[in-house]
Amino acid sequence: MATGDEAGFTSLVERQARFVFRVAYAVLLNAADAEDVVQETFLKLYRNRGWRDAGNERAFLARVTWRIAVDRRRQTAQAGQTLFAAVDDLPEAPSPEPGPEHALLAANRHAVVHAMIDALPEDLRVPLVLSAHEELTSREIGRVLGVPEGTVRTRLQRARQLLRQKLDAIEEVRHA
Repeated sequence: MATGDEAGFTSLVERQARFVFRVAYAVLLNAADAEDVVQETFLKLYRNRGWRDAGNERAFLARVTWRIAVDRRRQTAQAGQTLFAAVDDLPEAPSPEPGPEHALLAANRHAVVHAMIDALPEDLRVPLVLSAHEELTSREIGRVLGVPEGTVRTRLQRARQLLRQKLDAIEEVRHA
């Protein structure tokens, strides 16, 4: 590659590595595997120079990353590894006094919500992550996943509805 191409590629990696990781993690739910997918994605793009022709950089990277992560997940599933983590304990009600206990309880609630998102079926989880965390539009998500924009909107609505139901159930248990 020419020096200008290398600088452009380095800039791409610096700008988008976190985004690529989050897309991979949304599919794999495993940080180590997601890091491997990030490396594999950028290596593949470097080798075939496909990164230069991307019109919408984030949508292009999301699509490439998503495909590599799905392939990695299939390989992992065939190896018999567990893909989803379960939420075992519900956090207690927060203390009215701020302090370390309050911070811990807030972190537990945050972990519970993330575990709920991780437990969603992939067809609901991936669009939710791409929408909420990566701020992609329904149209961009549709292009990444290869589904119509209306399907993306339906999946987002269903994912949010399921999360709301699960959170309501937790609140009922807390107040019972």
